[in-house]
Amino acid sequence: MFIAILILLLPIGFYFGWLLREKLGHDKIAKAQAYCENLILESKEEAENLQKEKLLEAEEQIFEMRKKLEESEKQKLRRYKQLEVQLNEKEVNLDRKVDVLTQKDKEVTKLDQLCKIREKNLSAKEKELEKLMSEQNARLQMISGLTNEEAQKIQMENIMESVRQEAAAMIKDIKDKARLTANQKAKEIVIQAIQRSAISHVVETTVSVIKLPNDDMKGRIIGREGRNIRTFEAATGVEVLIDDTPEVVMLSGFDPIRREIAKIALEKLIYDGRIHPGRIEEVIAKSQEEFEDIFLENGEQAMLDAGVHGLNRDQLKLLGKLKYFTYQGSNVLQHCLEVATLAGLMAAELNLDVFAARKAGLLHELGMAVDNFSSGKNSEISADIAKKHHESEEVQNAIRFAHTMDTDKAISPLSVIVSSANEISNARLGAKKETLQNYFKRLSSLEDIADSFMGVTNSYAIQAGREIRIMVECSEINDAHAEQLATSISSKIQNTLTYPGQIKVTVIREYRSVNYAK
Repeated sequence: MFIAILILLLPIGFYFGWLLREKLGHDKIAKAQAYCENLILESKEEAENLQKEKLLEAEEQIFEMRKKLEESEKQKLRRYKQLEVQLNEKEVNLDRKVDVLTQKDKEVTKLDQLCKIREKNLSAKEKELEKLMSEQNARLQMISGLTNEEAQKIQMENIMESVRQEAAAMIKDIKDKARLTANQKAKEIVIQAIQRSAISHVVETTVSVIKLPNDDMKGRIIGREGRNIRTFEAATGVEVLIDDTPEVVMLSGFDPIRREIAKIALEKLIYDGRIHPGRIEEVIAKSQEEFEDIFLENGEQAMLDAGVHGLNRDQLKLLGKLKYFTYQGSNVLQHCLEVATLAGLMAAELNLDVFAARKAGLLHELGMAVDNFSSGKNSEISADIAKKHHESEEVQNAIRFAHTMDTDKAISPLSVIVSSANEISNARLGAKKETLQNYFKRLSSLEDIADSFMGVTNSYAIQAGREIRIMVECSEINDAHAEQLATSISSKIQNTLTYPGQIKVTVIREYRSVNYAK
């Protein structure tokens, strides 16, 4: 029974299940269709919105482009109008000029007609005058009994004699005025050059003063048993003067280059604080190397002060070296600057080459900075240096004859100008001091005598020439030979030089043995 009912219910269940499944399928399909339709509608709306946006953007771009084109057209139109106005103005100006030219042409034509009329009148008057002159000449011939040719000859002779006298008087007057004017002009040029040159001069000295931070530094400079000061004096050739003056040490030496090196080295030692023989020698050696750069700086500054350019490194070094030389009481570099300034000013007044005049004046004493300098060959050495560095012939000639007024050997007015400037500089008040120069020469002669002996490395005249210290090679000179060398040098000084009092000759032979602990 139960089985029969179950069999009957199974088909009914299957049927209802199928109906339910169909109903659910139709609902899903309907929902999917509705969803698709919504998607299509939304896509259409988005596409329409996007199309509208793009259309708006395109319209805006077209509007901007149209606006720019319109502005450009307006600018072009304004420019065309301006050009049109300018052209109209030019046309008006041209019309005015044409009117003026036409008026002038009429005036010229009128003047030409007047000139022709006057020319006719003049021709008529000339004929009339010729006729009158012929009549007068005929009457004069009848009265004087002379022919026309004889009268003309006498008249010409009288006229020529009168002209000769007037010409002679005129020539004499011109020559007198020329001499007077030339002298006055020369004086004016020299006076203007001197007034417009303002070169400062410092009186030469043989002492340099160094300021100390305190008096305790004097003891450190002297060192234990005087070792530091002896080492310093032996290495520099300069005498260190220490007295009761508070916080001051003086360096004395006739050679300004040695004195300046000693000053730089001592200032470095004082600043550093380490003062002992080894450090002293090291600092002095470095100061000597640095001094080459100081020469170059001095030369560059002098070149700028003189208004000159184009000098090479060797010329600048020699020029800077002149700062530490003196001749007859004057600083040589300042003298060269003064000559360059005076020569340039005189050349400007005479419309000559100012640059060449300044250069020749600046370089005319360059030979003094060369080693083994001899005062008699200064001009020749300076000119040879200029030739070596390819200076012009005019500059070389001006340097060669800067110390002479021999105009026969001058190839250009530049030589005369530089020579005159040199004479003016030397002739100024206080330019020459023979006594101090002779003192320097005597000290230099002392050192030259010592250096002439074999085995001598350095010699330094100190104590105002009352002592000379001689450094010798320990490998070449032994102790016995050192004594003999001191005697030989003393004898040569006695036979060669003239000096007051006596001169102490000190031969220093130093032996050093150096090794390193590893």
